[in-house]
Amino acid sequence: MPKGSPELTASRREEIVNACEKLYQTMSFKDITLKEISVETSFSRPSIYNYFQTKEEIFLALMQREYELWAAEVSALTAENDTMNSEVFAAALAHSLEKHKQLLKLLAMNHYDMEEHSRPERLTEFKAAYGASLDAVRACLDKFFPHIDREMFIYVFFPFLFGVYPYAVASDKQLTAMNEANCKFELHSIYDIIYLCVKQLLGGAI
Repeated sequence: MPKGSPELTASRREEIVNACEKLYQTMSFKDITLKEISVETSFSRPSIYNYFQTKEEIFLALMQREYELWAAEVSALTAENDTMNSEVFAAALAHSLEKHKQLLKLLAMNHYDMEEHSRPERLTEFKAAYGASLDAVRACLDKFFPHIDREMFIYVFFPFLFGVYPYAVASDKQLTAMNEANCKFELHSIYDIIYLCVKQLLGGAI
């Protein structure tokens, strides 16, 4: 454990996660290394091991942060609204995830590796953030749509999120390959994909 105040430890962990996030904008998970991450921070690669043992732990911390931010936004929907119909709620939930494109990208590409190569205590911290997002959505459903099957919604919607990013984002290489394969495929926005799913799950709920 590194020496220093909890505030300093948290600040340095955040700096490492921010460096990873910056690299992930232009590099793949496979190509990002602890050395690459250290170059973007104010301290050496060996120092990173005081905070994270693997790059997967750093990515898991990044996804944890995304879940925490998203859960707070979903919780705000419950706190700030007395009622929401299915159309308004679907739009609000879709907009909230549209702002967290990085979360959807991580879910689509590296979730299993991140969990498998992280220490149990780091995984537990992540699962707490994930659980908070589940509870935030449950709270919305309980308040705005008390008559629907809440757990059915949860167990369809959250696995569904793993597949949103690939249907909304494609590289030039992927698009070229689909055209050459005569694959009829149309990209849709993150918002549209999530909005339509939520509306379908809510059915005729008002």
